[in-house]
Amino acid sequence: MAGVGIRDHADPRLADLCDHFGWIGIGGIGRASRYFRSWNVQQATLVGKVHKVLLFQPGWWLRHRPDWKTIKAFSPQLLTGKKDRKDDTLLRTVVGIFAKDGIIMEPATDFAPELLVKQGHIAGRSLGNKQLRDVAFGFEMARQMGALDIGQTVCVKNQAVIAVEAIEGTDSCIQRAGQLCKSGGFTVVKVAKPNQDMRFDVPTVGPKTLESIAAAGGRVLAIEADRAILLNRDEFCRMAKKSKVSVIACGVESLARLAA
Repeated sequence: MAGVGIRDHADPRLADLCDHFGWIGIGGIGRASRYFRSWNVQQATLVGKVHKVLLFQPGWWLRHRPDWKTIKAFSPQLLTGKKDRKDDTLLRTVVGIFAKDGIIMEPATDFAPELLVKQGHIAGRSLGNKQLRDVAFGFEMARQMGALDIGQTVCVKNQAVIAVEAIEGTDSCIQRAGQLCKSGGFTVVKVAKPNQDMRFDVPTVGPKTLESIAAAGGRVLAIEADRAILLNRDEFCRMAKKSKVSVIACGVESLARLAA
């Protein structure tokens, strides 16, 4: 097995799990492609998150030093402004760079389908009718945000939107909801985009998500069944019980019942 990690993003322990491993900067896509070709890699998958907020910090260009292949591919977004910087636009460009070099990106869930969460109650107490209505309302709001490729997460209470995820990421969105809703008890909803490309940016939750919700005063996490990844399930469930956060995975049919 071979892998490439982005510095300051990937866990250093990944290198110990691979036969071949290389480190790159956030702009080192050309180097990553060269690594893979030298190792005769033809299939790969994207895992984890690149913090796009880095692109809006002063001097990011000098610190991350994008290679020529990255500059050439992303010049419509980064130099000329002829293309937008939506997540899907940027990630499809990344996938396209590798494809031109004969490296096909596949969905991570093709290799580990057990990561996709199934419909039903996952952890914590059962939800009351008021919370279920917030879940149904939150799913509708989150899907609309996803359709615009703005973010995947919304925080709601009493069928009112408190916070919407954008470039800052899920944890910061949840933190902001806690600052705006001092009484707590809000619901966090995280869903896939209506036309989700399962090769990248698949909604993912884990113990860290629960930590953020509990610290902010949230009480419910709702995710989309069969289109969201759940990490470290055993630890996740233990933490949900300890933090008193209820977790539910909803599908289309169950959401229709909630909204009725």
